[in-house]
Amino acid sequence: MNVPLLDLKAQFRPIKDEVMKAVEAVFESQQFINGPQVKELEKQIAAYTTCKSAIGVSSGTDALLCALMAFDIGHGDEVITTPFTFFATAGCVWRTGAKPVFVDIDPKTYNIDVAKIEKAITKKTKAIIPVHLFGQMADMDPIMEIARKHNLFVIEDACQSIGSTYKGRQTGSIGTVGCFSFFPSKNLGTAGDGGIITAQDPVLGEKLEIMRGHGSKPKYFHQVVGGNFRLDTIHAAILIVKLKYLNSWSEGRRKNAAKYNSLLKDVKQVVTPFIEKHNISIFNQYVIRVPKRDELRKFLTHKGIGTEIYYPLSLHEQTCFKALGHKRGDFPESEKAADETAALPIYPELSDEQIKYVADSIKEFYNK
Repeated sequence: MNVPLLDLKAQFRPIKDEVMKAVEAVFESQQFINGPQVKELEKQIAAYTTCKSAIGVSSGTDALLCALMAFDIGHGDEVITTPFTFFATAGCVWRTGAKPVFVDIDPKTYNIDVAKIEKAITKKTKAIIPVHLFGQMADMDPIMEIARKHNLFVIEDACQSIGSTYKGRQTGSIGTVGCFSFFPSKNLGTAGDGGIITAQDPVLGEKLEIMRGHGSKPKYFHQVVGGNFRLDTIHAAILIVKLKYLNSWSEGRRKNAAKYNSLLKDVKQVVTPFIEKHNISIFNQYVIRVPKRDELRKFLTHKGIGTEIYYPLSLHEQTCFKALGHKRGDFPESEKAADETAALPIYPELSDEQIKYVADSIKEFYNK
């Protein structure tokens, strides 16, 4: 049996006619930049995330960069975040000239350990970037309390979590801003790169909108330096179609996660995902922690099962961040997670037979 890590063709087939009709409408209009679909998507995402503003941008990475620029974060500043995440989180901080300051993770959720944040704050700290990893939100209430106490911005890296909730509140609606990615493999993905920034402050929302177009308002007059962070109209049109299905797709992932949890509960070597009671996860990834991780992955590959490691090397150990002066052992929970975790197929179109085959194959490996 073949079980790919992700099958985007299975998602596309039933909505192909809708998507192609939406794309064709953009070609007919020839409004490829700032077409009406961009505004419509922003309106729908703002409503979906219960935010007052949503600003379409060119990627999740550019969402983070644009937010940092809007807060005038740069040389001499520090931004607290996690070392266990996709590179863009810390990479964008570095690109502004600021210093990423890492705080280790909670070993159960893989999100930033809030109990360690305050110790990392200095006079140079300007912001905190909690990452809602694998589709589960970080512990936002204490993060916001710390931010208010120290007058810090909070940039929610919600690139893996659209639709997830924390104590009934939508991801991207709690911090100063929320940053989302529409990379094709996300729960809500487009046909390339895309992203959006959410904010509860309409004045901040207007500033972000200006900054995504080179800081120009009115046209050709620049009060600030922004960037070319626009979301293409074609991507907005596709996302409007797909947004209607997002909740059902995420529910499908949760059901598949529950099936895995049940099938793997008696395999003592496997630690299945831990979801806090006050959280609803969208399972952007279904990540297990196991001994002999690399050997297991080779075995599953031989059985036709796709897996992936998110992420094999903590950010503090990346060569490009050598100047930060970190060494192996500085963030042990992040390092341990990088060595022991692997993602299994979780997309909603998986059949029960495929899920059982994956679980049975894992059992077979450890029974040997």
